[in-house]
Amino acid sequence: DISQAEEEAIEVAKSWLVLIDNKQYERSWEETADIFKDAVQKEKWGPTVDNVRSKFGKFIIRDLLSATYATSLPGVPDGEYVLIQFVSKFEKKEKAIETITPMKGDDNKWRVSGYYIK
Repeated sequence: DISQAEEEAIEVAKSWLVLIDNKQYERSWEETADIFKDAVQKEKWGPTVDNVRSKFGKFIIRDLLSATYATSLPGVPDGEYVLIQFVSKFEKKEKAIETITPMKGDDNKWRVSGYYIK
């Protein structure tokens, strides 16, 4: 069963991924958590994600694989996180795993703190 926190984080993750799918990289960076912004320079985010995603081709579909609430994750300060995985299909990649980690901010809003695709 999915908790309220997991549900909220999944919705944030999905809408954030739509920005990436539509190459709205600057806006996607602006909507991330401070921890993400501290780790990834705005100027480098667009070219980096575009380089990776272009190898996979056009986005087709994604399905939720898992969502796990956590208060402690490796390499980041303790807080409220949801580790989410999607199985995604692209034009040139039949099965990719997208891992996205929203975190809850001091303002109680969920924002993406990490994104990884393989």
